[in-house]
Amino acid sequence: MLYSYLPSLDLHGESADISRILVDQFILDNYKLRNYKVVIIHGIGTGIVRKAVHLTLKKNKLVKNYKIDNFNNGCTIVEIVDNVDFL
Repeated sequence: MLYSYLPSLDLHGESADISRILVDQFILDNYKLRNYKVVIIHGIGTGIVRKAVHLTLKKNKLVKNYKIDNFNNGCTIVEIVDNVDFL
């Protein structure tokens, strides 16, 4: 995997609801650890988990940017903000 050095969250086998919770916690944990780029592995499947992940990332104030990995469309690369005043 091209981004194997980045922290990652594997959501294979998880429901959309559980995925939302795990993604928010993963983003918060990595913000606290000052990891400003992470990978979320949602798989391809029917796209339900990917849609839930992207909706969660869109609403999360700690997320600067996110995009589907160019080499593996079962992964999303997330950039986390490096400073937030409300935490």
